[in-house]
Amino acid sequence: MTAAEPDVPEDSVVPELDADATLRTPMAVNPDPSRILETATAFWASKVLLTAVEFDLFSTLAGGPMTAAELGEKLGIHPRGRHDFFDALVALGFLEREGDGPAGRYRNSSESGAFLDRKGRDYIGGLPEMLNSRLFAFWNNLGTALRTGQPQNELKLHGKSLFEELYSNPARLGVFLEAMTGFQAQNFRLLAEKFDFTRYQTVTDAGGALALLSRLVAARHPHLTFTSFDLPPVLPHARRQVEAAGLSERIRVAAGDFFADPLPRADVVTMGNILHDWNLEKKKILIRKAFDALPPGGAFITVENVIDDARRENAFGLLMSLNMLIEFGDAFDYTGADFREWCREVGFRSFEMLPLAGPTSAAVAYK
Repeated sequence: MTAAEPDVPEDSVVPELDADATLRTPMAVNPDPSRILETATAFWASKVLLTAVEFDLFSTLAGGPMTAAELGEKLGIHPRGRHDFFDALVALGFLEREGDGPAGRYRNSSESGAFLDRKGRDYIGGLPEMLNSRLFAFWNNLGTALRTGQPQNELKLHGKSLFEELYSNPARLGVFLEAMTGFQAQNFRLLAEKFDFTRYQTVTDAGGALALLSRLVAARHPHLTFTSFDLPPVLPHARRQVEAAGLSERIRVAAGDFFADPLPRADVVTMGNILHDWNLEKKKILIRKAFDALPPGGAFITVENVIDDARRENAFGLLMSLNMLIEFGDAFDYTGADFREWCREVGFRSFEMLPLAGPTSAAVAYK
């Protein structure tokens, strides 16, 4: 070794210079399988949370901390599973524990207390309840759905579509409507903040369900009046919610079929998680219906888990689109570019995208 050469250990990786004096970096070594294993077993964590909601664990703890024995007795959980179940929820961040061992006392995390206490204002447990009772089992047939392109839900089991099953049973319909609207509350509140409603006077919410969008936007914008438009069986459920909110004078609950009937005319037409329920032909019918219901300068707003145009980032939106395959076969979620293309076809002139909560956005088209 000459005096000009540095003393380098034999097993070191030394960057080399090529003929153009460009530094070549060594390739990464020892890939880590942790993410593969975490994703492969993700259904374990999912089922623990869904089962906790099924047992109404978080509502039970809303009254104060409990030991594993107290909580287990209250919920009817066998001693063998108590500590593993409750401590798994601690490790996952859904519970907190004061102390260790049998004397340890469990309490809700701030998120669980806010969103999974059945008596809380912001309860979103209806969605986990529905995921647990319906979709968890149906997703076991994802492979079949991918091979056949056919739904794997009630239609496969009973010969009736999801909506036929729901609308034939008022009690089940009420549970479904609660599940589908509760988790949207934060998105609708953010829409009320981020979209400039000051330029408009009237709003039609197509597929309005329990009129949650109308109720939340109305609370922030007292100059607006609304029509919440949905099928006749939904009306009693929606009317009760509107009356309880004291908004009957500003929110009209109207019955109709948005494929068979024109949408009520308004300055703004909204659809919350509606377009993704349908195939391309029906998506375009609904977009045309929205266009026809609007005056020049009116706005059409869809609130969805809009997939990024490159289809690389919004994993939840892509998974939701697979869920639409399982639920309906030919239904699917879409990108912002898809939305703009379909809306241009019917005459919408300009567009914007408003990020809402998490993977959700409001896609806006202006007439």
